[in-house]
Amino acid sequence: MESRQQWGTRAGFILAAAGSAIGLGNIWRFPAVAYENGGGAFFLPYLFALLTAGIPILILEFALGHKYRGSAPLTFARLSKGTEWIGWWQVLISFVISTYYSVVIAWAMSYTYFAFTSKWGENTGDFLFGEYLKLAETPGTFGSLVPAVFIPLLLVWIINLAVLYKGVRKGIEVANKIFLPTLIVLFLIIVIRAVTLDGAIQGLNAFFKPNWDQIMNGKVWLAAYSQIFFSLSIAFAIMITYSSYLPKKSDITNNAFITGFANSGFELLAGIGVFSVLGFLAQQQGVEVSEVVKGGVGLAFVVFPQIINQFPAFNELFGVLFFLSLTLAGLTSLISISETYVSAIQEKFGISRTKAVLGGGGVAALIALIFASNGGLYFLDVVDYFINNFGVALVGLVEVVVIAWVLKELNALQTHANSVSDIMVGAWWKISLSVVTPIVLGYMMFDSIKTNVKENYGGYDTLFVVKYGWTVAALVIVLGFVLSVKRWKDGVLSVPTDKEVSS
Repeated sequence: MESRQQWGTRAGFILAAAGSAIGLGNIWRFPAVAYENGGGAFFLPYLFALLTAGIPILILEFALGHKYRGSAPLTFARLSKGTEWIGWWQVLISFVISTYYSVVIAWAMSYTYFAFTSKWGENTGDFLFGEYLKLAETPGTFGSLVPAVFIPLLLVWIINLAVLYKGVRKGIEVANKIFLPTLIVLFLIIVIRAVTLDGAIQGLNAFFKPNWDQIMNGKVWLAAYSQIFFSLSIAFAIMITYSSYLPKKSDITNNAFITGFANSGFELLAGIGVFSVLGFLAQQQGVEVSEVVKGGVGLAFVVFPQIINQFPAFNELFGVLFFLSLTLAGLTSLISISETYVSAIQEKFGISRTKAVLGGGGVAALIALIFASNGGLYFLDVVDYFINNFGVALVGLVEVVVIAWVLKELNALQTHANSVSDIMVGAWWKISLSVVTPIVLGYMMFDSIKTNVKENYGGYDTLFVVKYGWTVAALVIVLGFVLSVKRWKDGVLSVPTDKEVSS
C-alpha cells in the first residue's frame, strides 16, 4: 500500500476542513432556519450548540483521525475491531451524498452560464422545473437523461476526480487554497452590493430582529443543533479522514475552533447577503419580507433569479458571482465527501490511489446520472432527507455513545488532543460529548421517527418513500457491516508510531 500522505501546511488543512464545512447549506439553509426560529434570538441557541456539540465533536473526530492515522473504517478498526462498521456507515453516507450533491453543483454551474443573459426569463419557477430540469410529472419516474444537466455534471466529476487523483497535498490542498479564498472574495462582493440595495435594511431587520418568545421553544434549540450538525461536516467520515493526514505536531483543539468559527462566520455572512436581497425583493413587490423567504433549491434557483431580474444595474454580473459562489462552495465540499471513500477503499483493499479514485469516483459518477434524469429532483429530495435524518444524525449519535459510553475512550482521546494542543480540553468537552450531544441527537432521532411514521415525507407515495428513502438509509448500515467482515491485510491494524509519522 502507498505510504500515507500529509498536508503540506497547517493552513492547507484548515482551508480544506473549512472548505468541507462551508457548502451549499450555509448559503441556502442557514438564513431561512435562523429567520424561522427567532431571528436574532436564534444566535443564542446556535452559539450554545456550536460550543456544546459542533466544536466538541470536531475535536473528537480530529483526535480520532490524528491518533489512529486512517480513513474512518481503519480508524474505528484500530480503536476497537467491533466498531469498524461505524466507519463504513459514515463512508457510505458520504458516498450517497456525493452522488446527488454533484448534481446540485451542476445546476449551479449551468446557472452561472445562464446568468450572463438572464436566460431564466421572467417566470423563473417554470424555467427551472420545466425548461431546464424537464421534471417528470410523477415522482418515481426516471424518464431519460437531461442533456443540460448531464454536461455540467460531467465537468463537475472531471474536476472532482482530477483533484482527488493529484492527492492530498498537490490536489485537495491546492484546490482549497484556490477555491475557498475565491469563494469568500466573491461572496464579500455580493454582500457589499446586497446591503446597498433599496429595501436591504428591511430584510436585515427581519433577519436580526430577535423574537425572544421563541427561546423557550424546544424546537428552536433542536433547529440550532441540527444546523450545526449538518453544516460542520461531522459524522460524515470527512474530519476523521482529513485529520489523519495531519503531521505529528498539530494543534487539534485550535484547528477545531478555527474551523467551527470560520463556518459560522460564513453562515452569518450568507444570512446578511441573502436577507439584504430578500428585503430588496419584498420592497419591489410591495410585500412583507416573510412572504418572500424561502430556503433550499427554491431560494437559489427560483427566488434569486427573480431578484437578479429586478436589479437596478449589473444584474448579470451579480448573477454570475452568486452562482459561481454556489459552484465553488459545492466543489470544496464534494472533494472532501469523495475523499472519504477514496481513502477507505485504498486502505481496505490495498490498492493504489489512482484505482481507488477511478473505482469509487467512477461508480459514484454513474449513480449520479439517476439525479440527472427527468425524475431526478424527486429522487434527490427523498434521498437527501432520509440520508441526513436517518443517516448522518443517527450515525453521529451512535459514534458519540459508542466512544463515550461503550468503549469509554474519552479520557484517552482527551489526553491525545491535549498533548498536541495549546488549548486544553476538560470537563466541558467530556460532558458535551457524553451527556449533551447524546440527549439532543437522541431526541432529534425520536422526533424524526415520530414525524415520519405519522405521515410520509413531502406528501410522497408510501412505496416511493420506502424504496428511495427508508431503504437507502437502511442499506448503508447493512453494507457497513458487510464491508467490515473482510479482513485487513497483515499489519494494517497496527497504529503507526510517532517515529513512523513524519512531523
